[in-house]
Amino acid sequence: MRRIEQTAYAKINLSLDVLGRREDGYHIVRMIMQTIGISDDLIFETQDKDCSPMEIALATDSGEIPCGEDNLIVRAVRSMEKEFGLRGDLKITLTKRIPVAAGLAGGSTDAAAALRAVRDLFVPEVSDGQLQRIGATLGADIPYCITGGTQLSEGIGEILTVLPDAPACGLVICKPSAGVSTGEVYKRYDSLVAVRHPDIDAQLDAIRRGDLRGMAAQCVNVLEEVTGAMYPQIGEIEKFFESEGALVSKMSGSGPTVFAVFTTEEEAEDAAKAFAATDSARDCRVLATRFVYRI
Repeated sequence: MRRIEQTAYAKINLSLDVLGRREDGYHIVRMIMQTIGISDDLIFETQDKDCSPMEIALATDSGEIPCGEDNLIVRAVRSMEKEFGLRGDLKITLTKRIPVAAGLAGGSTDAAAALRAVRDLFVPEVSDGQLQRIGATLGADIPYCITGGTQLSEGIGEILTVLPDAPACGLVICKPSAGVSTGEVYKRYDSLVAVRHPDIDAQLDAIRRGDLRGMAAQCVNVLEEVTGAMYPQIGEIEKFFESEGALVSKMSGSGPTVFAVFTTEEEAEDAAKAFAATDSARDCRVLATRFVYRI
């Protein structure tokens, strides 16, 4: 038996702008993505059976995730099977820690881990760029999740530019219990008349200077106007962490997860404990973490 382990890291959007929508319905985005230290663990095992189609068995400790052919992990494996004519068996065990439907790319990063694992087990000559091309057919965040770190994402998420590491900081992640439909958020966004767009170029400059406060000052997410109106709790959580000394607190992705940036990890841990002691924390998951720069 051959076995490989993968760590699938979550991400946040330090900024997120929507520039328009293509004729096929995909939205054109410009955003700065950052890997964070919350992750799922995946184990991939093969006995090198000669199976066609591939024999895929997925198991997870999460009751929120289906394990059949519709699962994004399984779809990623099937895409590799089709692309490279693979034969064989694969047992996948997923330990789920990233909150589901949270705007943290939990499903996308698991799929990216599957692409990397299948490559390493069966077709090691395949490049990250090839994996990103395959990932783009499955989900907009997957190309980024292949390599992670600090990156500018454009187009529908498939145009990536690696950036210098974002300045180190402490981070709090707070996921309310509400689940958000990304499709519904984008649909409502399309009906907005006036939107405050982020100055992503200014944030890029701050990252290149290693200026944490300058980076934090430019954290803007255009989708928050939609999701924040649907769930006022998002704004309340942000105000709490700002009152605890956060440089900034904003929503990630289509929400509802909020992140708060602190100067140090110790400050982030103290703020997470302070929030956990409030009534508002009863239906939230709160985690102190940090940026991750290498997968």
